Amino acid sequence: MVTEPLLAVHGVSYAYLGRFPALDDVSLAVGPGEKLALLGANGCGKSTLLKVLDGLVFPDDGVYEAFGAKITEAHLEDEQFNQGFRSRIGFVFQNSDAQVFSPTVREEIAFGPRHMGLDRAEVDARVADTLAMLDITDLADRAPYQLSGGQKKRVAIASVLVMNPEVLLFDEPTAALDPRTAAWLTGLIVELNGAGKTIVLATHDLDTLDVLADRCVVFSEEHRIVADGAPAEVLADRRLLESVNLVAGPDAAQRPPGSVGGR
Repeated sequence: MVTEPLLAVHGVSYAYLGRFPALDDVSLAVGPGEKLALLGANGCGKSTLLKVLDGLVFPDDGVYEAFGAKITEAHLEDEQFNQGFRSRIGFVFQNSDAQVFSPTVREEIAFGPRHMGLDRAEVDARVADTLAMLDITDLADRAPYQLSGGQKKRVAIASVLVMNPEVLLFDEPTAALDPRTAAWLTGLIVELNGAGKTIVLATHDLDTLDVLADRCVVFSEEHRIVADGAPAEVLADRRLLESVNLVAGPDAAQRPPGSVGGR
């Protein structure tokens, strides 16, 4: 039995301001229950693809489909369509400060459910459950500026999980986190996937790849997909990793700073 993908991009290209390429003819399908890692050096297009998948930017060329429907700017202007799409997909940004903006943690987590039109009792129940699940009940009445980086990350994740989406997008989930918080978040992602959530994450951290993903898509610095395979297969291909600037080549130490290939 063939399972239809939850998300699919077909020949998608995108350039910022119409002249700075970020994606070049990218095609990719994400099946239900997958843990998919987008790999590549900084600036290769991983984060831009996540923004496309979340309906934050729209392709200059190509088509994006989610949950069996085309996702376009015009479609998302329809309130009912937008609410249905937003309730099924959630995005945890790399920088939590860009995501956490309400006066208190409790209000931050309640923001999404309130805008879904849920009644007060349902909102309060969801918020309480999510606070408890992420062990941040004691932070509920704090302002975001009073939180550490790791605490802000938990609140950002809570503001997404409270919506109970089918698909979770993570941009560099463990970047800039202390080891304990990074280990906690890695475990949480695995647990969420085990509970049936589809995970798509962008990273250039290879150390936890075998835990965080069961499939990897590799981007070149030319903003194209150049490989697609299991973590073990990708990690074993040293030439591939060097070519996309995920690991240094054997002569990297001899190159002067700023030289070609030494970025």
